[in-house]
Amino acid sequence: MAVRQCWCRQCQQVAGGGPTHNAMFATADVRLSGELATHAYVAASGNTLTQSFCARCGTPVMAQSSARPQFRTIRLGFLDPGHGLAPQMAIWTADAPDWARIDPALEQHRGQPPAPASTR
Repeated sequence: MAVRQCWCRQCQQVAGGGPTHNAMFATADVRLSGELATHAYVAASGNTLTQSFCARCGTPVMAQSSARPQFRTIRLGFLDPGHGLAPQMAIWTADAPDWARIDPALEQHRGQPPAPASTR
């Protein structure tokens, strides 16, 4: 539905300093196996964000916002190589550090962008 680069402070912490790279999928289309652990908190958007990660190795897997239960945001690094996904926009750019280099070709949002149109 959308592929985004996120510069919010929470994503910078998950990524170890840079942005996260995420693909949004309809919740009904996501199938995962294996044990996930979660951590939930109130994000800068004011919504509860639940981060899921592999309970065995700690690899970030996905996130879900309480405001958008119809979507799951999957971390691109979690997907098998060759998926062909690349960011279409950069979000929460107001939180990016001064040294960040954001591709000027990407659509940019200083904060939370509107939800993508649902195909369902």
